[in-house]
Amino acid sequence: MYKSVLYVFCFIVGGLHAQISDFETVDFRKADSIALSYNNERLTNLPELAFKLTANLNTEVEQFRAIYRWVCANIANDYPLYLKNNRKRHHFRNDSLKLDAWNNKFRRQLFKKLLRKKRTICTGYAYLVKALADLTNLECEIVHGYGRVSTTNIETLELPNHSWNSVKLNGKWYLCDPTWASGIPNPKTKSFVFNYNDGFFLANPKLFAVNHFPIDSKWWLLEDNIPTFEQFLASPVIYGNAYRNLELHNAPKQMHHEIKKNEKVAFNYELKTTVNPDRVKLYLDNGNGAWSTSPTSISIENRSLKLEHQFKRKGFYDVHLYLDDNLISTYTVNVEN
Repeated sequence: MYKSVLYVFCFIVGGLHAQISDFETVDFRKADSIALSYNNERLTNLPELAFKLTANLNTEVEQFRAIYRWVCANIANDYPLYLKNNRKRHHFRNDSLKLDAWNNKFRRQLFKKLLRKKRTICTGYAYLVKALADLTNLECEIVHGYGRVSTTNIETLELPNHSWNSVKLNGKWYLCDPTWASGIPNPKTKSFVFNYNDGFFLANPKLFAVNHFPIDSKWWLLEDNIPTFEQFLASPVIYGNAYRNLELHNAPKQMHHEIKKNEKVAFNYELKTTVNPDRVKLYLDNGNGAWSTSPTSISIENRSLKLEHQFKRKGFYDVHLYLDDNLISTYTVNVEN
């Protein structure tokens, strides 16, 4: 398994906490309109596609936005291909020669399917965003690392399993995840539905760090509090709606909690927009039943959401946070006498 250490020093990569709020005065409607007007364009001529997407846009961020939006709207997530690659990599994890041979073979299959059928997995998304950005003279990199979603088995997370992008705009580096922004694969049916999530575009690095762990430490884009790999594995599960609704996930830092009966668990978030306290709900599941409840206490001030919940009965609980019926995050709480 990849063993991380606590990075005492990290690279400062062109500006800290770079995020979408740096461009709050930019209207992305023109870039989005251009991107969506070229739906169904083929990938047979990438220079021409890059020109079509960016020629009528003047700023770097608008040009990158058009590229990113086009990729997210036109490239489907091939979940069966992801599962196949995951099985093979796990099977060859202890044989470096066979693992390298599979990676080379799979890379050819991956890009062939991307170019011909516009279907791919995270590596293909990140590659295409970078290729189109490079053709527009935008500095963009592929970031390899680990990603955590609700279906990730952390017990077998031994090899890097995700890729995303970092792009340099106006001298600062920003993070984005075109794979998770494009839509939602269904693990049961293995189908994919396009459902763009703007929260993964130039995301806050502190929120990004909850479920992204880059191999190269410089791509944290954080000046301090760099998580260890063990802390990353212990983090809560956050969903796409967290990126739509939250600026930051401050607490709790870990998913699992051991408490005594009648003790409280505290939650702390920074919201993108304010929310009605009546719309903040916890959904509890103890294995015998599931129910929705209001937290024991809620405080919302200047978009800072703080809540506590007291657990009065012994048991093991899955705890899901909802804002306006949107599933945000999941935790577990073991309550003992």
